Amino acid sequence: MVEAIFRSMKSLLETRPIYHQRDETIRGHVFCSFLALVIREELERRLEQHGWTFEWADIIRDLDHLQDTTITVDEKDYVIRSQIKGTLGKVFQATGVAIPPAVRPA
Repeated sequence: MVEAIFRSMKSLLETRPIYHQRDETIRGHVFCSFLALVIREELERRLEQHGWTFEWADIIRDLDHLQDTTITVDEKDYVIRSQIKGTLGKVFQATGVAIPPAVRPA
């Protein structure tokens, strides 16, 4: 099992050259990359449990388009969320994360 995880990590992690000067920052970079891999694997597992398969690039694109904008009306701040499009409805559902309301107080 450990060997399978290591093989998966090496192929999916795709750690680019690291130009950090200190050992601590290199370790932090590798840790963040590994954590991203673990989160990706868990998301894919949860989606698969629901019978859903999406291209990773589509999930990233859809997440990238999700935005919050803060506006002020009559001296009150509100946060407006962009539309949930593409894979996001099912991604949120698979993770058990509630989609925030389209408009909410800041």
